[in-house]
Amino acid sequence: MSKTIELIFDFVSPNAYLIWQPLKALAEKHGATIAITPAFLGGMHKLTGNAPPFIRDAEVKGKNEYAMLELGRFVKKHGLSKFKMNPKFPFNTIALQRMLVALEPEKRVEFIGLLLPPIWEDGLDITDADALGKILQDGGFDAAELLAQTQDPMVKQTLIDNSEAAVARGAFGIPTMYVDGEMYFGKERLGQIDEQLSA
Repeated sequence: MSKTIELIFDFVSPNAYLIWQPLKALAEKHGATIAITPAFLGGMHKLTGNAPPFIRDAEVKGKNEYAMLELGRFVKKHGLSKFKMNPKFPFNTIALQRMLVALEPEKRVEFIGLLLPPIWEDGLDITDADALGKILQDGGFDAAELLAQTQDPMVKQTLIDNSEAAVARGAFGIPTMYVDGEMYFGKERLGQIDEQLSA
């Protein structure tokens, strides 16, 4: 029976980019499916009292420097040398997250795979509607329709509900994953997920 990795996802997290290809490879290794649950990280932070690590840990001597060291190790290990911080970070992803909600679940993986490289490799300004629209159209998505969907009250409410439900289940950041009901947070948990899928 095929296993499922549920991924609580928001484009704004650099760690969501960093884990994406390794997680896909892990899913393929085990014949597992990745199910995307779009959430709004800003809303999750507000509900949990959490904050982006580089802001939260700014006053802790040495902690952010060590985080950068670990990030470099992860990038090297998984061959993610194209990664670079987006110059607009942290950016507001509410429209992108609503687009994810509006898509059929089976199209979400494709949508994420299309947009992560422009955002986290090429420095795409996601507020540039023309640039974003061209990427979506060239990738086979109806940009105008997706943009219209971002104003649908049901889509808006679903994103709110997803974010609240994720927090209710214990999530406090991105990426959070669930396998067999077990929660795993952060890109450093790939080994644990590998073990869980092997069990």
